[in-house]
Amino acid sequence: MRPKKTILCVDNNEQVLSVRTFLLETRGYRVIAAHTSHEALEVVERSLPGTLDLILCDLIMPQMDGNELVRRAKQLHPGLPAMIVSGTVNAFDRAIHADVFLPKGASSPAEMIERIRVLVARKRGPKKAVLAQPSHPAELATYTHATAS
Repeated sequence: MRPKKTILCVDNNEQVLSVRTFLLETRGYRVIAAHTSHEALEVVERSLPGTLDLILCDLIMPQMDGNELVRRAKQLHPGLPAMIVSGTVNAFDRAIHADVFLPKGASSPAEMIERIRVLVARKRGPKKAVLAQPSHPAELATYTHATAS
């Protein structure tokens, strides 16, 4: 069984955060919920590189918006993928530090889950193809002939 991927989910709206957390946990993700950007930044600061697989946050939040949170999180963990969600559809230009911008209400939960799956897979990197190497020199001629034909 594969280890669960960990998503840091940030939203100042408690109801939205609860629904998102439930949605992600029922899809097999481990969720760390944060109600403020400062709380989320503390989680990022305390985590070892590679332990967080994605940060998912709202764009419009008090004190520090989602874009600034993502910018600071990426300074600490440059390879950390980020998705910003916003109810303000024309705010995508303000989400410049995110890897993906998703307008609330303009996309289904299934689309959000699919984009998360792709981002988490991209963080992991492509699977490497491993060719079986012949262990004996006599096998080398057979191996070379088989791969050439």
